[in-house]
Amino acid sequence: MKWSRAVRHVEELAAKCGELASLPGSIHPLRAVRLWAVGDILGAPRDLEQVTVAVVVDLPVDDVPWLSEPHGSEHWANATRVARNPVRALWRSARAPVWNHHVDRPALVWDAADGLVEETVAALADGRGEQVRLPAPGADELRSRLRDELAVSLRALRRQTRAYEDRRWSPGKLTTVSDALWRVSDGYLDVLDAVNRIG
Repeated sequence: MKWSRAVRHVEELAAKCGELASLPGSIHPLRAVRLWAVGDILGAPRDLEQVTVAVVVDLPVDDVPWLSEPHGSEHWANATRVARNPVRALWRSARAPVWNHHVDRPALVWDAADGLVEETVAALADGRGEQVRLPAPGADELRSRLRDELAVSLRALRRQTRAYEDRRWSPGKLTTVSDALWRVSDGYLDVLDAVNRIG
């Protein structure tokens, strides 16, 4: 996809986040409170396969372990067109830092309180994403953050393993439970690898 189209996807997603935030919670109970640009979209203009964003929701940290999808995320993805566009959403809790080993120095695009951060969108369009990114954490801060992330992921892995065991021999499809178990397993292993890499 062309760079201009990639930036447009981010801008359109921010607008959709704002629209959903204005609707009653009974219609869209899961709503973003912040949207961050992540990864390649923060670099120099070039063609991209997909755009990565961090979608921050006001849920407890344990409800949004790394690489998982909170309840209602599929409905949200359909409503915002993320499910149909080349956009990868990484879900994050508003009650912990958005950044980690993968969400490296993201740039805030939209906030429920203040709306679109036009400076960020303009910087992305011009390939100046570096200028609007968060500062890099120190080595000790990164280690501490990853330890916290690993603890959340391990709790989620245990919880989802129990949920799978409880449903394993029950009637009905296991897809929802098995997919959730796969996601938290993948997230746990990803964070564990990052912890082992940095020592």
